[in-house]
Amino acid sequence: MAEYKGVMIYCEVNEGKLAAIATELLGCGRKLADALGQELCAVLVGSNITGLGKGAIASGADKVYEVNDPLLKDYQTDSYVTVMEKVVKQAMPQILILGQTSIGRDLAPRLAFRLDTAAAMDCIALAIDPDSKQLLQTRSVYGGNALATFTSACSPQIATVRAKAMSPLKPDASRQGEVIAIKADLDPSAIRTKVLEKVPEEVAGIKLEDAEVVVAGGRGIGNADGFKQLQELARVLKGAVGATRPPCDNEWVPDAAQIGLTGKIVTPDLYIGVALSGASQHLTGCSGSKSIVAINKDPEANIFKVAHFGIVEDWKKVLPAFTEKVKELLGG
Repeated sequence: MAEYKGVMIYCEVNEGKLAAIATELLGCGRKLADALGQELCAVLVGSNITGLGKGAIASGADKVYEVNDPLLKDYQTDSYVTVMEKVVKQAMPQILILGQTSIGRDLAPRLAFRLDTAAAMDCIALAIDPDSKQLLQTRSVYGGNALATFTSACSPQIATVRAKAMSPLKPDASRQGEVIAIKADLDPSAIRTKVLEKVPEEVAGIKLEDAEVVVAGGRGIGNADGFKQLQELARVLKGAVGATRPPCDNEWVPDAAQIGLTGKIVTPDLYIGVALSGASQHLTGCSGSKSIVAINKDPEANIFKVAHFGIVEDWKKVLPAFTEKVKELLGG
């Protein structure tokens, strides 16, 4: 019987290019494969994706499996699970990693069931145990109040990884690798759903999850007008505005601005939390930020436990002066 060996990354494709999560996972996968002394392979599934394999190789893969078929133009559970099951059974990877995206959340557990294995969802760190060579899968538990590390005795070991939790490698166009084309051999009648329409999310300015600076507000902002001051600071810093759940529920800001366990995950270089307490559900979405600045009049607010810098004061007194000083330093 064939032996499970190597690391495989499911690489999502977005608008004809490798998605950001794909290059992040390839960077992580390269480290895991090196720790095992084995190869890293990537899987690309879609329509008109020929040529993207070179990008995956430049980002760390040794081998790329391409499944190119018109029926795979849009993600659909039936077709993608069937194709991925076929690829995994052919390649026999020891480890399979997917992104914790809308696709990964749907695909990973279904694929794990088909392969009679387990899947660890929403991991924030992956490593190889030096003794057992098993995958160590770390994820938040109890609403973000603690971290737990899991291993699996089943193969392949499947995990999804949170966006921005890993860093991509610098692309190296000189890297050489093998691209293997695999036929989908799909039965159209077995695909029970179809995409009728795609409605892109309208975002003014920088997308929240892509911003290097995030200015987030909580219930303490008070109303929609208060968020206009946060928007001004975000504009000056060339960042984006986020929020905890209450401001979104109260329609002070769009639902797309929510950060946290039931919202978006962000890992900016600078995270400024204004008038938010720092509930564990919210911190789950921003704890990966490189620098966290907290502004809250309550010195006991939980946000100060994770903040790198804190200001204990009413935000209405601090933020206008802070914004003006930033404008002065940045020249407008």
